[in-house]
Amino acid sequence: MRPGYPVPGTGVPVAPGRSRLQPLGIDQVRITGGFWAERQEVNRAATLGHIEHWLEREGWLGNFDAAVRGTLPGARRGREFADSEVYKLLEAMAWELGRRPDDVLERRRDAIVARVAAAQEPDGYIGTMFGRPGQGARYSDLEWGHELYCQGHLLQAAVARIRTGHPDDLLVEVARRSAEHVCATFGPGGIEGICGHAEIEVALVELGRALDEPRYVEQAALFVERHGHGTLRDIEFGRSYYQDDVPVRDAEVFRGHAVRANYLAAGALDVGVERADGALVDAVVRQWERTSARRTYVTGGQGSHHQDEAFGDDFVLPPDRAYSETCAGVGSVMVGWRLLLAEGDPRYADAVERALFNVVATSPAHDGRAFYYANTLHQRVPGEPASQDEPSKRAESSLRAPWFEVSCCPPNVARTFASLAAYVATVDADGLQLHQYATSEIRATLTTGEPVALDVETRFPADGRVTVRVVEAPDRPWSLTLRVPGWSRRATLSIDGGAARTAGQGRVLVGDLRAGSVVVLELDVAPYFVQPDDRVDAVRGCVAVQRGPEVLCVESVDLGHVPGSGDVGDLRVDTSVAPWLAGDRVLVRAMVRTPREGAPSWPYRPLVPPPSPSDDGAGDPARAVDDQAYDVPLVPYHDWANRGPATMRIWLPTH
Repeated sequence: MRPGYPVPGTGVPVAPGRSRLQPLGIDQVRITGGFWAERQEVNRAATLGHIEHWLEREGWLGNFDAAVRGTLPGARRGREFADSEVYKLLEAMAWELGRRPDDVLERRRDAIVARVAAAQEPDGYIGTMFGRPGQGARYSDLEWGHELYCQGHLLQAAVARIRTGHPDDLLVEVARRSAEHVCATFGPGGIEGICGHAEIEVALVELGRALDEPRYVEQAALFVERHGHGTLRDIEFGRSYYQDDVPVRDAEVFRGHAVRANYLAAGALDVGVERADGALVDAVVRQWERTSARRTYVTGGQGSHHQDEAFGDDFVLPPDRAYSETCAGVGSVMVGWRLLLAEGDPRYADAVERALFNVVATSPAHDGRAFYYANTLHQRVPGEPASQDEPSKRAESSLRAPWFEVSCCPPNVARTFASLAAYVATVDADGLQLHQYATSEIRATLTTGEPVALDVETRFPADGRVTVRVVEAPDRPWSLTLRVPGWSRRATLSIDGGAARTAGQGRVLVGDLRAGSVVVLELDVAPYFVQPDDRVDAVRGCVAVQRGPEVLCVESVDLGHVPGSGDVGDLRVDTSVAPWLAGDRVLVRAMVRTPREGAPSWPYRPLVPPPSPSDDGAGDPARAVDDQAYDVPLVPYHDWANRGPATMRIWLPTH
């Protein structure tokens, strides 16, 4: 291994002991420009401080101080899971410091860690909601208490610190003691229970990997196997809400609360990979396939129920009632990435890309200081600006809000953006695989220890050209693998200025590369119409428009040239005219229906109208509108609502 090249397995949120592919970390991949670099910079400069401010202001950080002073429960603020948002911020800070050292940020992080550590109990238990005089007993409410969930996020924050070069950090010791407590309490002979919100499973595996402690992996396996046996009390939403209705190995699809379902699937994959349990991995693959085919929005969003933040039945995907929680998008990225590492199939990278661009990137405002908790696909009335001084109800803000009473999404976005470079590329003994496209520098080693260095240049997703320059390469034959996404209807590949050849979808292997070689991949990012499966009743007869990985939408603020209300509900797309690019905007040809005076008030009509008494169609309800064609601009869905209140829709009627 060349001096100065990072050791494989460092700087990554996921470090499987055995898998088809090995991830490259944020110390091996540096995003240097373009779409994701801009979001990482906003995350660093604005979002981390914004989250810290609100945690302090709302007293969620102060809960740890109150625990030390002995003033709980009276002084406690926030919901039962408020501790977890502090831990997710610490994880985001750790990844950001690993990506870009910053003395000021380091001191802020250390100060928070000291406050957290001071609140830990002598036996390793840590939490501000249970266990003290006047509070419920520890683990007395496994259904809703979130104690293990919170400790799971603590463990993941410690993993981030270990893998960014700080194994002796105070937070690591806090997490180790917490993990020991969990194993002692819930291991063989202990409480045979699970947490109502999966998270501890994935966290124990990663901490076990990071500290080389197999007991933590075994405890995670116990939790995974306990799901589905009615361990938790039944509730109004049913035990499927927290995946305690069917054992993981027997389930056919993700169900219940969408975040819980994804977190459990990620933990099950980690356990399956670490223990070489192919049957467990196959069970999650089976569930993912049906979920992807029948319970996932065109944006990659998941969860169509508001009342329980849950998956609906197959093909129940109403756009105007889409919950599509941001955290579920983050969870789906966690699952897709683990499946990619385990199996190497590029369809998982396609799913990760879709969720990143159209859910995770949609949540934050351009300034990084307001967020969507839920991500509707259809806004029927212009939203109301959220209060800048008070937390918003989690799903009631029709525009992005600076904070929520349940504020899991902002720090989840922050930790994802800070660690984003770790989802770009992988290696194996044969070469390096590029899964996500961003202008970046890659300085890595293959699993054989041989160094490889690449520079990637692209304007993706605005442009489909990806240029890869080989800076350093092994002295033996090796392969560079590029992904041609499923959305790219055509793709070409050229090497060292040679003739371009057609590249099919999926994996494209490029061999015989040496230092100085240049590979150019051209993806087709022309916009095109997407139609839904006929079984998605809510959008039958509609189309969406996609350009590259970006799903597009129409906003009423772009309909100033259309007479009348400018409501997006008045549009009917003419699919005989393909969407086209004009400058940097995509346009579609749309008919705008303006009701005539005296149009019928009843919104239903016969499929075949009765004979008209005249020839002008005046008696035909279907003709009680005036149609006129306009060229209507679309915007990437992740950019919507950044220009003020507007109506919006992704799925557009065709008749």
